[in-house]
Amino acid sequence: MTNEYWDRILQIIKEAGQIALRYRDDSAPDFKPDKSIITQADKDISRLAQEHLKDFLKRPGHILIDEEDQDAGRYLNAEVLKNTSYIFAIDPIDGTRAYANRWPHFGISIGVIKDLKPWLGAVYFPVLRELFYCDGDKSYFVQNAFNKNEIKRPITPIDQTINKLSIFLLTDSFFKRFEWDFTDCHIMIPACAVVDLCWPTIGRACGAIMKSYLWDFAGSWPILHSAGLALRSLASDKELREIHVDDFVKEKTLWKLKEHYIISSARNFPILKNKIKSR
Repeated sequence: MTNEYWDRILQIIKEAGQIALRYRDDSAPDFKPDKSIITQADKDISRLAQEHLKDFLKRPGHILIDEEDQDAGRYLNAEVLKNTSYIFAIDPIDGTRAYANRWPHFGISIGVIKDLKPWLGAVYFPVLRELFYCDGDKSYFVQNAFNKNEIKRPITPIDQTINKLSIFLLTDSFFKRFEWDFTDCHIMIPACAVVDLCWPTIGRACGAIMKSYLWDFAGSWPILHSAGLALRSLASDKELREIHVDDFVKEKTLWKLKEHYIISSARNFPILKNKIKSR
């Protein structure tokens, strides 16, 4: 398909992967004011995205929400969003702690939200050479990405039967608030939001739970839909279908979802929800 937005996203994600690999052995980690980790790759990929998107951002109704933009909260405004047609959302390095410690489970995520709904998305795991993407029409999982020997297959609806072999992915803060019923489904904690979001789309997990930022899930959001999965609120069962200001925290941690969401098929949602108990 010919799509100037998708072509630009693919260009950014490829170059961002090269930057991440370049700094992997010497990532120069530091701490932000909120005590989260930032590396040189985060900074360089953020600048890369801003440079590649600057012509789009000059157009009316186009904005960029970048994890490394300290002023990204200015867009969390109903009036601003009403007049926005395209939202680019980028997480330069998701799983920064893993990256800073030279673990392979980190990713680069870029999404485009059109008319407040998920449209395009790409998530790249440079060390694994795995790319998940949605080009606005279909979604694909690519191994040996950006290589002449790459293997690409479509992502289609998946609905695992939950049993003792199943794995459900948790956040590293899960047990501060919840307990888990281990009867017939086990857990893993990858400590990387894009792992939680992407792996269920190809059957590496039956689902996940998250309470993350827009830039964490924007790139994966349309891919989830292709896999027949969705983000559903643990509290209300409501599916997250589009961007609403009221779904996000409006204080210190701007663009963070207010509620926990389960990533799963519609059939598995009540099964997984019943395994989660508040402390």
